[in-house]
Amino acid sequence: MDRRVFLAGGLIALATSCTRRSDQITVGSKNFTEQLILGEILKQYLGKKCAASTDGRFYMGGTYICQQAILAGRIDTYVEYTGTALAAVLKEPYSGDAAAVYQQVKAGYQQRFNLDVMPPLGFNNSFAMVVRSEDARRWNVSKLSQLAPYAPAMRLGIGYEFLERKDGYQGLVRTYDLKFASAPRVMDLGLLYRALENRSVDIVAGSNTDGLIEALGLIVLEDDKHYFPPYDAVPIVRPSLLSRFASAARAFDGLAGKITADEMRKMNYAVDGKKEDAADVAGRFLSGLSSMTTSHGGNQGQ
Repeated sequence: MDRRVFLAGGLIALATSCTRRSDQITVGSKNFTEQLILGEILKQYLGKKCAASTDGRFYMGGTYICQQAILAGRIDTYVEYTGTALAAVLKEPYSGDAAAVYQQVKAGYQQRFNLDVMPPLGFNNSFAMVVRSEDARRWNVSKLSQLAPYAPAMRLGIGYEFLERKDGYQGLVRTYDLKFASAPRVMDLGLLYRALENRSVDIVAGSNTDGLIEALGLIVLEDDKHYFPPYDAVPIVRPSLLSRFASAARAFDGLAGKITADEMRKMNYAVDGKKEDAADVAGRFLSGLSSMTTSHGGNQGQ
């Protein structure tokens, strides 16, 4: 009797879940500010354009958690970066320019995971090796290739994934012959700049669009050997989302090329520096996008 009740309860829960999922779009994100903002942009924009209820599952963790979540159907879409997809998920070597990398990722995700990679949102969020401005001036360094003589006295701070990724720590120190004072300090991405500011570390592996770089007057060292591949922001989508909502593909096309690196930095700083709510920041961006689209007759040509 108990077993029958358990099975019946499970079937009811499954049916409820399926019903809810059929008219709902679930958006995921990784666990840092930019991803939260992008998740809110997708959530709000898709909800409006598809006339759908939406659910946000944000701060899920890193790349691997989001990848498993979308494969398992727990989320319908999230924003990934082409260089991350290529190196960390597909585990393929980087070759070619940004357009070639995008096509490589698009084909690989379709063939291996049956996932769609939508057009890039418009900005490249490469890894950025960041130092304090006074240190850059004191050492007279602006490029990573100039850093080797100073590295033995420097402490490095990185996020969890950077330590293990093919496009991360090991390749970086090998490419630039860097030998730091100690093993890298691994911490949450949101703590990197605080650690740099309070001198717990001397260099961090941040991101090109981090709003706090400019706000704190920090310096990004040029990747002059082009170690890092392109990291164009692209929505990853389950095909079922596109089939359930006829307007979903057009919605993703409507966001293609619309977020510049400068705009992303400003949004990141609004949340990290000014402590504004990510949902409000995303909504303000979309309001501006809507106004721009209207003023251009719905065709911006970007």
